[in-house]
Amino acid sequence: MNIVLSIVMLTAFALIAGAFVLWRRTGEVKQPALMVLLALIAIANVLIWTVPSSDGSSPVEQVEAAGEN
Repeated sequence: MNIVLSIVMLTAFALIAGAFVLWRRTGEVKQPALMVLLALIAIANVLIWTVPSSDGSSPVEQVEAAGEN
């Protein structure tokens, strides 16, 4: 699961960099803005999976613990 979250973060950074390059080269706004929005959604999903809840465990830890049983 950690590999998947790492790939999602790398993809989000690549989307942001690609959006910047596209915006600088073409001057277009809509496509780069959608790329940044997708990157923000991906980062939010990673945060949902990794930020611990009030009991101190994150969903990733719960999934990994369930897989050990």
